[in-house]
Amino acid sequence: MLALMNRRLIRDSGHRNSMNAAQLNRRMRGWLRGEYKGCVFEEAGSALGYCIYRKEKEFLYIRQFYIEPAHRRKGLGLRALRVLRKTVWKKYPLLRMDVLVDNGPGVRFWRAAGFRDYCLTLESDNR
Repeated sequence: MLALMNRRLIRDSGHRNSMNAAQLNRRMRGWLRGEYKGCVFEEAGSALGYCIYRKEKEFLYIRQFYIEPAHRRKGLGLRALRVLRKTVWKKYPLLRMDVLVDNGPGVRFWRAAGFRDYCLTLESDNR
């Protein structure tokens, strides 16, 4: 289930990751067996989204955060973040995550959630 939602996250955010469902499934299982933790956002027994994160020395890193399209723009993502901040992440005053610069809806969501620009990664295709 997480790998399938991850595939939709890749599509919706405009990420260039070309992994297929089986590869995403293996990667997700490896992350969750290793240093990452995950949670699924549910309502009335239905999965509405998920979050994958890991604890770093000085901050908590949010690797993936996803809300299904039918449930977006209803406050669910902000509510999920609020619950995580007050419970699971309460020992971590600093949260960090990455969002693709061309993912306008994602950038707007994270800024609305109180995140501010910290770093910009630049790259050059040297082929």
